[in-house]
Amino acid sequence: MTDELNGTRIAFLATDGYEDSELTSPWRAVTDAGAQAVLVSPASGAIEGKNGHTQQVDLTSADADASAFDALVLPGGVVNADHLRMDAASVAFARDFFAQHKPVGAICHAAWTLIEGDVVRDRTLTSYPSLKTDLRNAGATWIDDEVVVDQGFVTSRTPDDLPAFNAKVIEEIAEGRHAGQTV
Repeated sequence: MTDELNGTRIAFLATDGYEDSELTSPWRAVTDAGAQAVLVSPASGAIEGKNGHTQQVDLTSADADASAFDALVLPGGVVNADHLRMDAASVAFARDFFAQHKPVGAICHAAWTLIEGDVVRDRTLTSYPSLKTDLRNAGATWIDDEVVVDQGFVTSRTPDDLPAFNAKVIEEIAEGRHAGQTV
């Protein structure tokens, strides 16, 4: 346990069907580093991952405000990302982190939500390989690396990349706002 992120508040945006480890591992990493993690989702109650992990929602997307947080983490999961990109409040919430130059971490299929928010254009990132064409069509440069950092925007491909993803997410959050992190 470190105090690297003491005093920071990190939003995790997810809904049913998230990849369990892509929520629980970064959550544990940022809280172990001293941050407060808050689960934001389109609906109140609890959400369930594709492998059965459940987590209580702290705040709905419609009630969430990016200015109340220091960073955003988006877990993957096909169903999770597909539902989030169809929820206007969730897309707007995620987009606001870019407008406010705050760090954002996205893993696996989470980039779908960010494509919908039109924040990947002219950015370099990675994702689950099946999103490569979607991201390129949205104007991003896609590369196949375990973790990619572009001005406070951290991306990874799969749960296998979580150790590298978690380390970079913590590093970028500790650095604070990034002028190049914008819409």
